[in-house]
Amino acid sequence: MDNIIVIIVGVILVAFIYWFFLMKKSRSVAVDSGQVEIMVSGGYTPEIITVPVGRKTVLNFTRTDESSCLEEVVLGDFNIRRTLPLNQKVAIEITPKTPGEHVYSCGMGMFHGKIIVK
Repeated sequence: MDNIIVIIVGVILVAFIYWFFLMKKSRSVAVDSGQVEIMVSGGYTPEIITVPVGRKTVLNFTRTDESSCLEEVVLGDFNIRRTLPLNQKVAIEITPKTPGEHVYSCGMGMFHGKIIVK
């Protein structure tokens, strides 16, 4: 009986790990209005943001997660590092000059998002 329980739990864990790492879909949004709302709770929602080249874009981060890792956001390619107070909107203005991909992350580098410039 113990072997059957271990096998069933093992199969469930393998299925969960497969789903979490390989089938989980990234949440993305294309910015047309010049502003995007980003919720910071266990990561970033949306994770992928598409913005036009040369257009001023405001990223509004609102942190609702008490984790100390998410207290800060870093946009390395734009030389921006900001503290995100709990339950307060923090606006970060960027104007990307060239097409490409730019990663943003928490202060510890554990949670990531991506800005795609087209």
